[in-house]
Amino acid sequence: MALVLKALLGGAVVVLIALLAKTRNYYIAGLVPLFPTFALIAHYIVGSERGPADLKATVLFGLWAVLPYLGYLGSLYVLVDRLPLVPALAAATLVWLALAVLLVLAWGRWHSA
Repeated sequence: MALVLKALLGGAVVVLIALLAKTRNYYIAGLVPLFPTFALIAHYIVGSERGPADLKATVLFGLWAVLPYLGYLGSLYVLVDRLPLVPALAAATLVWLALAVLLVLAWGRWHSA
C-alpha cells in the first residue's frame, strides 16, 4: 500500500509540473521538483540514527551538492540553443554526473582528513 501511495504522489507531482508548464507562470514548474522531499527524509534518518554532528556534515555536503545542479542548469541554459532538446538534456545530465563524481571524491578526501 505504501508503494502505491508513493507512486500516486509521484504521479501527482508530474501532473502538477505539467499543469504549471501550461500557465503564464510556466517557470514555477522548475521549482516543484526542488521541494526537499528526499532531503527531509535523509536528514531525519541521519539525525535520528547518527546524531547532530553527522547531520551537520550531511547538511554541509548538501550545500556543496548544489554545485552539480548549478552545472546542470548552466550547461542546459547554454546547450538548449545549440542542440536539439534531448541531446542538450543528455549533455547537461553528463555535466551533473561529472560534477557529482568530483564532489564525492573531493568530499571523501577533505572530510576524511
